Amino acid sequence: MPRRLTLLAPAFPHAIGAGDDLAALIGDSLTDEATPRPGDVIAIAQKIVSKAEGRLVTLSDVTPSPAAEALAAAVAKDPRFVELVIRESVRVVRRRPGLLIVEHRRGWVMANAGIDQSNIAPPGAEKHALLLPLDPDASAAALRTALQTRFGVPLGVLITDSFGRAWRRGTTGVALGAAGIESFRDLRGHPDLFGRIMEVTVIGIADEIASAASLLMGQADEGQPVVVVRGLETSNIETPAADLIRPKSEDLFR
Repeated sequence: MPRRLTLLAPAFPHAIGAGDDLAALIGDSLTDEATPRPGDVIAIAQKIVSKAEGRLVTLSDVTPSPAAEALAAAVAKDPRFVELVIRESVRVVRRRPGLLIVEHRRGWVMANAGIDQSNIAPPGAEKHALLLPLDPDASAAALRTALQTRFGVPLGVLITDSFGRAWRRGTTGVALGAAGIESFRDLRGHPDLFGRIMEVTVIGIADEIASAASLLMGQADEGQPVVVVRGLETSNIETPAADLIRPKSEDLFR
């Protein structure tokens, strides 16, 4: 029999604000065909998680430091925005006009510490910036608990974002937070199709799921921040998305 993976993006007509019960709103959207089944993974865009967790910042409330002013001049960005990037980061990795790559305090190497200004406020509103969740793995675990309680079936939950890549153009979905799934699978020591023992293969399962889900979520005005992924092979192993970050001892580029 052919293997099949199904992705469902239900309508999600909710404007999320700080303090909203995100699990309840997601649950309300999972109707008809998208009603969760055992083993489904629910991928949730980071943006609505951050909004519900109150991570929206009004730029007029931010006072840039001298360091932020100097860095902003070098990269041609708003000093208030750069101040937020500095606060969320442990170091600047690369910079040039229009580009600021940093190491986030949670270990990701990413542009602008993941801080976003798209799809967060209507035209004409005061300028805002949206920070990443404080602990995406914990956020995923809390959402999973609430959704499993509501639907009575075992589920996985991913919190996704889009990253650029050092050696390829274009962004792709990645998992910032995970609960109830095997975030990566180490195949070292397993035989390949011809019996050769694999030596280096580790599959970033959570990132691959996030990337598939992002095809439906989109990056612009699609407005579909929740995707149900159905048909994945289940595993009794559960690992957080934080375990996907390569240790510095193994990183040849830092």
